[in-house]
Amino acid sequence: MEGARRAPGSAGPRGAEGAAGPWSARRRSPYHSAILSTGPRRSDPRVRRNPSFRWARPGAEGEVVPVDLHDPHLRSPDLSDHAFDGPVVQRGIGIIAPFDLALERELWRWTPLDVSLHLARTPFEPGPVSLEMAELVSERRHVQAATRDVLGVDPEVVAYLCTSGSFIHGLRHEEGLRRSILEAGAPKAVTTSGALAEAVRDLDLRRVSVITPYDADLTDRLVAFLGELGVSVPRRHHLGLGGGIWRVNYRTVAELILAADTPDAQAIFVSCTNLPTYDIIEPLERRLGKPVLTANQLTVWACLGRMGLPMVGPGRGLAGVFTEGTA
Repeated sequence: MEGARRAPGSAGPRGAEGAAGPWSARRRSPYHSAILSTGPRRSDPRVRRNPSFRWARPGAEGEVVPVDLHDPHLRSPDLSDHAFDGPVVQRGIGIIAPFDLALERELWRWTPLDVSLHLARTPFEPGPVSLEMAELVSERRHVQAATRDVLGVDPEVVAYLCTSGSFIHGLRHEEGLRRSILEAGAPKAVTTSGALAEAVRDLDLRRVSVITPYDADLTDRLVAFLGELGVSVPRRHHLGLGGGIWRVNYRTVAELILAADTPDAQAIFVSCTNLPTYDIIEPLERRLGKPVLTANQLTVWACLGRMGLPMVGPGRGLAGVFTEGTA
């Protein structure tokens, strides 16, 4: 009957199954069929002897015969187009982020195209952003576990991406965090507050105004950390937020930066890796005529410097500190 379904093995319009194969097989190319067949594959001794063999060319009776890429009789396709030159070889930065980090997209904007970021997070902790929370997300066991989580992709440096968690107990605590990361197996280590300390020294800053999204107690700890570096704080402002810091808009941050500026302040530091800042740095630096330093900016800047790579993104004051080829 015309249009009736044929039973498996019955003759089709091109003859018997043996001549044209079953309907499902006839819809595949010979190469597709060969790959799906059950012929010899990795067990074939020719493959073990010659690494240039690749799968799969159909042989007699459906056997999969490995293809020798050096066979002069094979017709090579034209792959001279630049589209086949990639991908760009990637270099890695491991990132240890607090569980509530929401600005991964901003973080990537600070990196060149040949650098990838590999993130691990500290465990979730209920409660508001506070002194106690900063202590929880900077516990040694959490930092080392997150470090080990990113080592499988061979990062050149691992960064602890949290300002409050790294300044909360001063310079010795920050140094201890870096030591914990190294002891967990990282080749190099950075913390956000450690990157701030490097920028302060490299730019020879002695007076830095600060803004934070934290409460007053946590902001006081940042001021004390800067004091250990020999830096005074002419003016400070804080938002007093207990969460949702990534939702603060640019206008609010810009207003706080302008309000924190004083004639004797050499720079403004914007604390917290969860506070959006990328697009306002350059216009505010032009307006103020001084560096506007931010947490994510400094962290990636310090990582790139250890990789011998120049800084990307806004931040004219930092651009010349690390130069290409330095370690």
